[in-house]
Parts: sequence; structure tokens; C-alpha cells
Amino acid sequence: MSNIHFRTAFGYIRRSPFQAFAATFVLTLTFFVATLVATLVYSSSKLITYFETRPQVIAFLKDDTSQTDIAELQHKLEADSRVKEVKYVSKEEALSIYKNATSDNPLLGELVSPSIFPASLEFSVKDLSFAQAIIDQVKSEKIVDSVGFTAAIGGESSLKDVVSRLRTITTYVRIGGIAFVGILGAASFVVLLIIISMRMAVRKEEVEILDLIGATPAFIRSPIIVEALFYSLFGAFLGWLISFIVILYSAPSAVTYFGEIPVLPKDTLGLFELFGIFLAIELIAGLILALSGSLFAISRARKSR
Repeated sequence: MSNIHFRTAFGYIRRSPFQAFAATFVLTLTFFVATLVATLVYSSSKLITYFETRPQVIAFLKDDTSQTDIAELQHKLEADSRVKEVKYVSKEEALSIYKNATSDNPLLGELVSPSIFPASLEFSVKDLSFAQAIIDQVKSEKIVDSVGFTAAIGGESSLKDVVSRLRTITTYVRIGGIAFVGILGAASFVVLLIIISMRMAVRKEEVEILDLIGATPAFIRSPIIVEALFYSLFGAFLGWLISFIVILYSAPSAVTYFGEIPVLPKDTLGLFELFGIFLAIELIAGLILALSGSLFAISRARKSR
């Protein structure tokens, strides 16, 4: 496109500042919400993945178990493709863990001895769907006394309930977020359509003159398309920028609150990469929205002539 198209488009914007503000505001709001929804979906997916793969299963061993039997079971678990991070915890290590957990009350640690703690094998499953089958398998081992979870959320059934609730919440976030963004996107499309239609109505005589002197359709519609592209791309970038600043400001608190759960990338580079992907997707969406809205408005205006 030549410079004349850009000058013409920005001339329209300067002459109608309120229309430009309305279009930019609606599009900024749309992409601001879209970025927040995308971040929520990303974080909730990471949360579910964490709870599905992180739960530590503890196989408490009987007191009379020999080291040979323990090593055999440990090798068996390590060879299982559904299992990861198998670790043997002796009675002494169990006592040390207990003392660390009760460090605020040292007297509790002095009243116990290693003999009251069972040795155990701790491991994680690669997917929560494997947990029940593996637990049943481990329970059937003759050297295993009982099996439990380290996650203090109530055991096996409670863990499944937590993951189930997280999945339900994530589904609602996705559906609700997509629906809300869809409504805002439709509103943005309508606003663009109205503004472009008004622009075509104002330019009616100019367009007729350009037709008479042999101007091509591409030459006539180019300033309109440039104007729509400006609204959409600027709105997409501004909405993304505001949401990025908000999330960047709140990210340290979120990372601290969730601890080791990676709801957001903990390094700056990872965060920029994630939001760079969001920006690229939103700019493409803005481009499609601008082109479809402007071309549709132009085609309707030409048909009505």
C-alpha cells in the first residue's frame, strides 16, 4: 500500500476521534480479557498437571522385611514405565523427616526413636490415572504393610476428588472464558462494521468520483482496510500490554503463593516467551478481525449503491 492510503486512513481517524476511541476501547477490552483468559487456562492446566503427576505414593514396609526384598521391590518399581522417582526411606531417615516437620516443638522429636517408624518406598506416578492400579499392585506385595499419599489432602479418594474438581473448574474457565471473549469479539466486529459503514457513507460521493475516473476497487478500499487494521492491531497490542503489566506485577505474589507449582514460568525469559506467543496469536486474530470486518462492510456498502 502506498503512503497516500496511510495518510488518508489516519486523516479519517483524526477527523473522527470519538469513533476511533470507541473502536480502540472495545478492541483493547476484548484482547485484555482474552489475554487474562489465556493465562488462566495456562495456569489451571499447569495446576492439574502438577496434581496429576506430583502425588507421592508411600509404600510402608513391614518391620521384618529384609534388604534383599526391599531392593527387589525397588527395582521392580523402577522398571515400571508408569512410575518415576523411586526412593527408599529408612527408619533413621523417617525419624529425621519427622524431626524436621516438628522442628517448632523439639520435645516431640526427643520422645521418639527410629524403631517406631516403618521403612518405606516412595515414588510418583507419571499420570494419576495409573495410581489406583499401581497402588493395588503394591498393596499385594507381601512386604508392604500399607500404602498412602504424602499429599495431605485426605488420601487416594480425596486426591481424585481434588483433581476432578480442578478439571471441572478448568473446563468452566475455558468455556466461560471463550464464551466471554467470543461475545466481546462479536461486539468488536459489530463496532468495526458500524464505523466502517459510517466511513463508507461519508465517502459515498468520493467513492463515486473515484469510480468515474477509473480508480481500482483495491485503491478505493485500501484506506478503509488500513483504518480497520489500525484499530484492531493497536487494540490487540494495547490490551495485551495492559494485561501483561498486570500479570507481571502480580506474578511474584502468585509464584510465592503456589510455591513449587509452576502456574506461571518462574524465569523472566519463560514469561516473555509465553506472552510473546499470546501476542502473536492476538495480532493474527486482530488481523483476521480487521480484514473480515472491513471487507464485509465494504461489500455491503457497494451492494447498497
